[in-house]
Amino acid sequence: MTSRVFLISAAISEALREARFDDGSPVDTSGLRAARTAAEAGAVPAGGRLWLSPTVRCRQTAEALGLEGGTDVRELASLDVGRWRGATLAEVSAEEPEAVARWLADPASAPHDGESVRAFCDRVTERLDAAAGFEGRTVAVVEPEVVRALVVRVLGAPEPAFWRVDVPPLTVTELSGRAGRWNLRSGRPLV
Repeated sequence: MTSRVFLISAAISEALREARFDDGSPVDTSGLRAARTAAEAGAVPAGGRLWLSPTVRCRQTAEALGLEGGTDVRELASLDVGRWRGATLAEVSAEEPEAVARWLADPASAPHDGESVRAFCDRVTERLDAAAGFEGRTVAVVEPEVVRALVVRVLGAPEPAFWRVDVPPLTVTELSGRAGRWNLRSGRPLV
């Protein structure tokens, strides 16, 4: 059985513009406008199931794209950065440079008392493996780090590659295949 999963990265938000660790901020005006433009242009992939990262930004992106009836999926939640949530990377780097360096170098490290990159990759990969049990298409509106984690795992890349994958807002990354054997088509912009 072959499944297709279309990962749509959420529209831009103030937190993303500021390189701030997710703090639940909504999509900004330009992000909503871009998502609506994509919907009007018919650029949004159709699917049988709609999964969402459980964030305000992903819910608003899905609505602006004209996608309805989505299910918040806990396994597709953002990377838990613990006590760094709401701070910018520059702020945390200034206050805890050794901790940030360790976190960026060691995928098993979680100096912020949250989740390690390795644990995060494991969590989102479990949901991808579950998608393999469904015939047809799944559309998932997710945070960029979810796309990064799945790209790393699908390609069998080492976990430090997580930091080398850029995922722009409102792009589609398509995975097709089955558990343990996925093909990747990345970075198609919606607008």
